[in-house]
Amino acid sequence: MAVNTSAEAPIPVGEVSRLIGGWIDRLGAVWVEGQITQLSRRPGAGVVFMTLRDASYDVSVGVTCYRKVFDSVADVVGEGARVVVHCKPEWYAPRGQLSLRAAEIRPVGVGELLARLEQLKKSLAREGLFAPERKKPLPFLPRLIGLVCGRASAAERDVLENARRRWPAVRFEVRNVAVQGVHAVPQVVQAVKELDAVDEVDVIVVARGGGSVEDLLPFSDEQLVRTVADCRTPVVSAIGHEPDNPLLDHVADVRASTPTDAAKRVVPDVGEEYERVRLLRDRARRCVRAFVDREERGLAQALARPSMEAPHRMIDGRAEEVTALLDRARRSLRHQLDRTDSELMHTHARVVALSPAATLERGYAVLQRADGDAVRDPGEVEAGEVLRARVSGGEFSVRVDA
Repeated sequence: MAVNTSAEAPIPVGEVSRLIGGWIDRLGAVWVEGQITQLSRRPGAGVVFMTLRDASYDVSVGVTCYRKVFDSVADVVGEGARVVVHCKPEWYAPRGQLSLRAAEIRPVGVGELLARLEQLKKSLAREGLFAPERKKPLPFLPRLIGLVCGRASAAERDVLENARRRWPAVRFEVRNVAVQGVHAVPQVVQAVKELDAVDEVDVIVVARGGGSVEDLLPFSDEQLVRTVADCRTPVVSAIGHEPDNPLLDHVADVRASTPTDAAKRVVPDVGEEYERVRLLRDRARRCVRAFVDREERGLAQALARPSMEAPHRMIDGRAEEVTALLDRARRSLRHQLDRTDSELMHTHARVVALSPAATLERGYAVLQRADGDAVRDPGEVEAGEVLRARVSGGEFSVRVDA
């Protein structure tokens, strides 16, 4: 229950400590899992002091137990071991300090660790963290490679030497961290986040040499797995040797069997690339040469055709045909004009012969009334009517005599 206090009615520190102790007592005995980071077994002392740490959350708590409790597992438990402790939380009111009083300690065996890792693996897989479509491709030639590894470790040496042997100009941004123990997870997580924030880093390699299941346990930590899954930069996992398979291998974009294999995957081999360029250049030359040869053959065949070899021959042959046709057209036109001229002369003669003027030339006359109509019958005129007479030489007026 909440305690009613105010600036005017505060409660003493001792009362606060007493209340906290009361609340902690209500928790009762619990089973706690963690890793032993400090172990103190003073000769002759009846109590053993330990520090139990949760690497995933960077939390530690002190543990005390009677020597007989610890002696039962002393042969298999030491600093760095993972244990499950049945204990009761205790609050030491004078110092305001929380500790755990252990009644039983059980070491976490390899089989149990593997079973828990398998359960975690299935849970993360159901979330889609290991899905192939999440994998990002590695760049052909990274500008800067981020490397997370142990300080002066064989893994660091293998990655750097093999990468520079393959591509001498390669550049690295190295983060040296603890790769086993209680500090490994927070340091590796922090290093990955720092490298992922560097824009120039195109790929991150997390490398470690071989070891036991317990040694490689930090690389199966859920916090590290989720950190790698959230990276925008491609991540290469190079943990242990080929049989080793921490959860980091599943979430990483590329899994390398060894640190040496990681170096081969992140940078190309300059000798192989030179050879590939040479082969491509030779292939391009062959293609161009084949194209030119094919075009030259086609041009030679085209030039060998009669129309190209002697182009005027066709014109000369056509010129004779044009001359013959032109002569034929002239003869035909001349014959047509002569025939038309003859027909025109005959027509002209007929027209002249049938012309009224020719009739008048022979002494005939045409009588016309005042309205211009020709007189064809004597009954058409009246006595005294004036007519116009047209003759060959002109016309004159005549009067009708009854």
